[in-house]
Amino acid sequence: MMDELKQREQAHRDDEQAGKWLLPSAALEQFEPPADLVLAAAEEKEIGRYGFKIGSLGLLIHEGCGSEVMQMPVIWTLPGSPPWFLGLINLRGNLVPVYELRQVLSMGARAADVKPLVLIFDQGDKAAGVVIEDFPTPLSALSPLPNMPQLPTSLNGHVSSGYVKDHTIWLEFNHATFFDELVREIER
Repeated sequence: MMDELKQREQAHRDDEQAGKWLLPSAALEQFEPPADLVLAAAEEKEIGRYGFKIGSLGLLIHEGCGSEVMQMPVIWTLPGSPPWFLGLINLRGNLVPVYELRQVLSMGARAADVKPLVLIFDQGDKAAGVVIEDFPTPLSALSPLPNMPQLPTSLNGHVSSGYVKDHTIWLEFNHATFFDELVREIER
């Protein structure tokens, strides 16, 4: 009987308190997160990058750039276009230009036994694709290069810095300005 009376009194006090809400700022000031939650939130995670290779040249995909990889689709060629401009593909209703960077960079033909892929940068009317030989590589803990190596002429103005990881050089590649220049060259 005493327990039932105490439960009723507690329920009555709870009903009275329910009408007295704290302001959100006051409620947050009183909140004490569990110790393990604080430690987990304080841990920093390194954001990884992805890079792809054209021959021996490593190029980084720009941070925040949406990209996707697909098997070599049907490419519709355009008469009179340069040999490094392979043509257009239909990607979800958008026409996307596809370039052979090995030819743009004067690196020669790719190995015949390699099944090529297409790496698509960006989306919609900004999308552009390049032929690659393997899936992009996840990279982290890149070390900045003190001096930039000699670059192929067509990359001048489109590489801002370089990094090294496991004895491989990875270049910060500005795909947007690079593709804009290729389009201007096609239009000439």
